[in-house]
Amino acid sequence: MRYKKIARLKANSAAQVITTRVLLGGMFHNLSIVLRLSNAAPSASCCYAIDFCVLSIGRTRSTKETMRLPGPVTGLAVVVLFSVIGSAQSQSSVPDFSAARDEALKILEGLVRIDTSNPPGNETRTAQYIKAVLDAESIPAEILELQPGRGNIIARIHGNGSKKPLLLMGHLDVVGVERDKWTLDPFAGIVKEGYIYGRGASDDKGMVSACLEVFLQLHRLKVPLDRDVIFLAEDGEEGTSKFGIDFMVEQHWDKIASEFALNEGGSIHNENGRINYVGVSTTEKVPRGFRLVAHGSSGHGSVPRLDNAIVHLAAAVAKVGKWQTPMRLNETTRAFFSRLAQISSPEEAALYRQVEHPQVQEKLRALKAPYYSMLRTSIVPTIIKGGFRSNVIPAEAEATLDVRALPDEDIPALAATMRRLINDSEIEVIPPSTPGRPATPASSLDTEMFRALEAAQKKLFPGAITLPLMVTGATDSAQLRAKGVQAYGLGSVSTDQDRSRVHGNDERLSIEGLGKFVQFLYTAATDVAASRRAR
Repeated sequence: MRYKKIARLKANSAAQVITTRVLLGGMFHNLSIVLRLSNAAPSASCCYAIDFCVLSIGRTRSTKETMRLPGPVTGLAVVVLFSVIGSAQSQSSVPDFSAARDEALKILEGLVRIDTSNPPGNETRTAQYIKAVLDAESIPAEILELQPGRGNIIARIHGNGSKKPLLLMGHLDVVGVERDKWTLDPFAGIVKEGYIYGRGASDDKGMVSACLEVFLQLHRLKVPLDRDVIFLAEDGEEGTSKFGIDFMVEQHWDKIASEFALNEGGSIHNENGRINYVGVSTTEKVPRGFRLVAHGSSGHGSVPRLDNAIVHLAAAVAKVGKWQTPMRLNETTRAFFSRLAQISSPEEAALYRQVEHPQVQEKLRALKAPYYSMLRTSIVPTIIKGGFRSNVIPAEAEATLDVRALPDEDIPALAATMRRLINDSEIEVIPPSTPGRPATPASSLDTEMFRALEAAQKKLFPGAITLPLMVTGATDSAQLRAKGVQAYGLGSVSTDQDRSRVHGNDERLSIEGLGKFVQFLYTAATDVAASRRAR
């Protein structure tokens, strides 16, 4: 049985009632505890009888447990301890982060067990799950839908309004799975060997559970706030943002307008059991899908043709695939490589200090592909379509290019350069027809929020360093930055192997890492949002 300090009683106190909430069997319950002094002799062992009364859905279950504290006990107070399952309201102004980790894990287990693969999403079910948690805490919450089943949930803790709000957010939808490639049920939320396994455990239900846990702690501890703190769990991040962040920005901006936002997009990097950096994304590359379409004459496969669309397309794809777009550093990537050099081996540090050198870039391309991608707009062929029979030359063939542009990339100019590079009148270069996620300026490295994140890193991971990141993928932070929000991407403790499972098979999240992430997030959030007298 595990005990936890919850209160201090004066020696002459006859009884005290403490009311709190616990998570039992995945549901929140009211818990009343009556503490009765049964032996007040100061020189003897003090014994307290503790009556537990759990009230749940109209039924009452009562038990009694007696604990004996070793004596002699002197002074004006004795320490009272009790056993809890899940988490209980602390009487301190600082959370019990072990209990907070356990509660965040229980929340995450419940989220993973709800299949929100997108398409179709069906995120409203997870929004309802979260609303039940918030309802149990008497926190008003609202589910907003553009389309039935595509729910976003939002809640707010009010501050004194002297500063603009802080937004804590994560997305509810997940990518699909190849069930036959998983060694565990991807929607069972299985806990095994220090990890929770399941689709979304890392991307992004782990972030949702951590943000929700921090939100609950701020509410329970009644932390005085200079800012409102907003919790948002949105849908549609995995390719259908019109139902999620676009809907919230366009139709409900007043509910999420904020100065700062903490979202997915970073990581607390664990290398060989040691945290060496906390990655905080301040900007991201912009997805801009291009198409190459080759036109030619159809005919019989037995007769070679000079205008064979597949031959022309193959040549164009080869040219684009080998092309290195111009390298450009921005504030974020310049700081990233400079700071990364400080914690790297001498050999790698020499590379990071000379990333503008072409030979160094070639080494990064071969050995550190993610870092190479941070240097330039990347163009990666991903899909080729053409032909329908082995003996028929098609009149048309098409390739899809996954273009991840630097935030300041001129897309029309990029398309013109690609046409000159391909230099084939039979090839049509087609830029994206819709704008997609907006290209925005980076969030600043000189804000109260970024400094709070750095301070939290120094406090919790003193041997590490804070690295500003440019995400090579895409997140919902782009739409917020377009509205002037300083948005920063964070993530739980993870190894390179853990990160490689994101969108892959046997996705997982470290349970101890989740606990550390909750503590990191709470520390940074209170630093920037709590009133000074509460810090």
